[in-house]
Amino acid sequence: MKLKFFSLMALVAIGGSFYSCQKKAEAPKFNLIPEKAFEATIDGKPVKLYTLQNNTGITMQVTNFGGRVVSLFTPDKNGNYEDIVLGYENLDRYVHNTGERFLGATIGRFGNRIAKGHFELDGQEYNLSAWSNGQCLHGGDKAFDMVVWNVDSVTPNSIYFSYLSPDMEEGFPGNLDVKMVYSLSDDGSFKVEHYATTDKATPVNLTHHSFFNFHGEGKGSINDHIMMINADSIVPVDSDLIPFGKLAAVENTPFDFRKPTEIGLRVDNDDEQLKLGHGYDHCFVINRKADNDLELACSVLEPTSGRYMEVYTTEPGVQFYGGNFFDGSSVGKTNDPLKHRESFALETQHYPDSPNQPEFPTTILQPGEKYSHVCVYKFGVKQ
Repeated sequence: MKLKFFSLMALVAIGGSFYSCQKKAEAPKFNLIPEKAFEATIDGKPVKLYTLQNNTGITMQVTNFGGRVVSLFTPDKNGNYEDIVLGYENLDRYVHNTGERFLGATIGRFGNRIAKGHFELDGQEYNLSAWSNGQCLHGGDKAFDMVVWNVDSVTPNSIYFSYLSPDMEEGFPGNLDVKMVYSLSDDGSFKVEHYATTDKATPVNLTHHSFFNFHGEGKGSINDHIMMINADSIVPVDSDLIPFGKLAAVENTPFDFRKPTEIGLRVDNDDEQLKLGHGYDHCFVINRKADNDLELACSVLEPTSGRYMEVYTTEPGVQFYGGNFFDGSSVGKTNDPLKHRESFALETQHYPDSPNQPEFPTTILQPGEKYSHVCVYKFGVKQ
């Protein structure tokens, strides 16, 4: 499917001019993290920091430890660049989890939660690493965010990774052979591609976990960002953030982002789901036109800077997390505290606990099949 830059829904949703950063710009100068801050050997594999840039100046730093995006510089409507993702200034802070573990990471084998770290498949029970309040969260204790990915090739604007997850790693069956590509396009797109094959049936639900703030990392609340989510329903959860197994309509609730709405407008409403998630931490069910096509899931605008992003995906859902558990006790790479609701994540994925929810779209990958998930974060500016 050919990606259209001006999606009809986005134009209807937010009026005004919107343009990409396609004009050839002078090479901007950033305070990039020194590559030597990430040079190490972990589990016998070399870890490095890589810098990618498109022809318009959008610049991203990536490490192969966890396939993490460490920094991402994009312009505002006046051409001023800011680093709009949360991250740390050296490898050691990622390795030892000082603060939030998942900043910018690749999540797998299974993004989101699996209830009690347990599922059954083909008559066999599997017990996973259940490190988060008795649930398996984001693949386990030493999941894809905590391993060193192989770097197969690098170009000025793309990097190709691979990782072989061995049979029973974190309790998941099958040898899972994963390929991943990060690329920056001149139309302002950051494209994430995940592909995988297996030799045994196994659940697979890979996703990307950058935390964004369009003011810049550590520079204020995201509650003033204006969000649209193309979803008529969410996956409601219990007190452990595990789904009930049914969907809930967003109409007449604080979860209705079908029209662009400030993130913070209703976040403190008296709503049971908001209380359970301590704010927004829910999977939204995307209104899809066709299975597996690259379609618009959501958009975000920060009005002052004009920074704007559309998110496209081949997946059925997107987890919107509003930074509820940050408390300022940890600082980012610019030494600014990472505070409550000063970042958001949009993780395109299948629904939580799908291996235990037969009515949800399946996440089971069979031998001979190929898992494919494409997500595009497309950046632009609005005047």
